[in-house]
Amino acid sequence: MEWRGRRESSNIEDRRGSGGGFGGGGMRIPIRAGGGGGIGLLVILAILWIGFGINPLSVIGMDDGSGTTQTASRQGPGVSGTADETDNFVAVVLADTEDVWNARFSQMGSTYREPTLVLFDRQVSSACGNATSASGPFYCPNDQKLYLDLTFFRQLQGQLNAPGDFAQAYVVAHEVGHHVQNLLGTLGKTTQLRQQSSEADANAISVRVELQADCYAGIWAHDTQQAGFVEDGDVEEALNAASQIGDDTLQERSQGTVVPDSFTHGTSAQRVEWFRRGLTSGSMEQCDTFQGRL
Repeated sequence: MEWRGRRESSNIEDRRGSGGGFGGGGMRIPIRAGGGGGIGLLVILAILWIGFGINPLSVIGMDDGSGTTQTASRQGPGVSGTADETDNFVAVVLADTEDVWNARFSQMGSTYREPTLVLFDRQVSSACGNATSASGPFYCPNDQKLYLDLTFFRQLQGQLNAPGDFAQAYVVAHEVGHHVQNLLGTLGKTTQLRQQSSEADANAISVRVELQADCYAGIWAHDTQQAGFVEDGDVEEALNAASQIGDDTLQERSQGTVVPDSFTHGTSAQRVEWFRRGLTSGSMEQCDTFQGRL
């Protein structure tokens, strides 16, 4: 992705080194909880399943397990998990999402309210509750902020086998997609529906929410590509990342079996399909995941 020397967003709140912001009792689940079995599975679910969700999984006393990174042929700026140019990269990606969605909302006769991206390390307090780095990136609709510990980029490359700067940009664009859903009223409606539904039905609704956020991320990629900032191999990086975080792939990897009723984000094929749909069509109308079969 061509990003160096370009406009950086000012909508970034840096809380790193602030000592976190919550004590005692671990973290609260603001909207939904994930299922799972033993401790090993919970760790994986916290890092992987909920890593791309709109809310963190409840984790108590779990670290991010930061191990050594794997060597990739094309590394993104954030694989080291350090500040340096990774901050600039994230700020440019956020600025790109601002340009895309400001233009899109203007075309709809509306105004886009730009979200704030909160950078944190180890733990953070949000209007949706408390979270740790193990939760992965998440969006809180209550304060309209995205939360990201940059060490997640290391996990994306090493644990998820999804290297590359465009894979990292996809993470940010997906969370911004949830912000778009929030502004359009989708999150409020689906949250209410989930609360009134059985666990299986609530999970099915959550899948549709997540796939739409993937499609919106695809729209960001479409417009960024049209602007000339997408390089050879970028799209493949994002598609690979979408494939690596499908519920079926993660369940097979973590527990050796797949339980469709427990899916909350969609299969690998579905996540690739809906990101690709936004990318190729560039149309928000093509991102309606709530009609018909997925």
